[in-house]
Amino acid sequence: MHSNLWIEERYKDFYGMRYKVENVLYSKKTEFQTVDVVETKGHGKMLLNDGLVMVTERDEIAYHDMIAHVPLFVHPNPKNVLVIGGGDGGTAREVLRHSSVEKCTMVEIDGAVCEACMEFIPQTAEVLKGHPKLDLIIGDGVKFVQEFQATNEKFDVIIIDSTDPIGPAAPLFGPEFYTNVNKCLADNGIVVSQGESPWFEAEIQKSMLGVLNDIFKNIFIYNFSNLTYPGGLWSFTFATKGDIHPINDFRKEAVAASGLEFSYYNEGLHQAAFYLPTFMKKNLEGLIQNP
Repeated sequence: MHSNLWIEERYKDFYGMRYKVENVLYSKKTEFQTVDVVETKGHGKMLLNDGLVMVTERDEIAYHDMIAHVPLFVHPNPKNVLVIGGGDGGTAREVLRHSSVEKCTMVEIDGAVCEACMEFIPQTAEVLKGHPKLDLIIGDGVKFVQEFQATNEKFDVIIIDSTDPIGPAAPLFGPEFYTNVNKCLADNGIVVSQGESPWFEAEIQKSMLGVLNDIFKNIFIYNFSNLTYPGGLWSFTFATKGDIHPINDFRKEAVAASGLEFSYYNEGLHQAAFYLPTFMKKNLEGLIQNP
């Protein structure tokens, strides 16, 4: 037992968050990163990649609800979904709750993340142990979209559930990657990506949205809040190949009709997430089509 252990995630040289650790459950250094799962006092089990908090049992719902349900309740009929990253399984779990989805392909670069979560965080990873509609691929998402264009298959929704643009995730933020993503999308396809912190990474947000503007037709950004990412307020980017609009084409009636229960997401929050704080609107002026 490690009853006196605290872990601290530091952001640059001026900010940190500390968590009381009850027990270390898993620790492995892979060719890509160090993967840890710890039992914390206040947040339940927690996944860390290279010492950065990825998922906790307590607040994972906020991230996974908003990355999955926002695009899936905007697209008119999402049948074929691709998740890149998301090794904890939470995004695939939420995608597969939608009855219209016939197939979810998930491409995670580091099998140890899936392995650790399947063993210690079944709350998010149970779906990875075997679901008839899930095709789990341990491989490079960048390479996957590059090679996938040769097939006739297209995705209705692509979700980029990545870490920050460092290490193995760095290429997931570049123009070459998004050009290939665009080629893998159906004509009215949607791509949603983890979009960093408006407080701390305003420049990365501008850079990401600049890349998306060169490739996609309509670009938006939306926010969610959680307990464990630096600054609390975080964003997802939302880009479309056709004319789909995340508010005007939001299928409100489908939320109730789905019969799904959500812990974070709801129809009011879906719309509100696209209304941005003033500082953020000013920073991203000319890059987004938010109201």
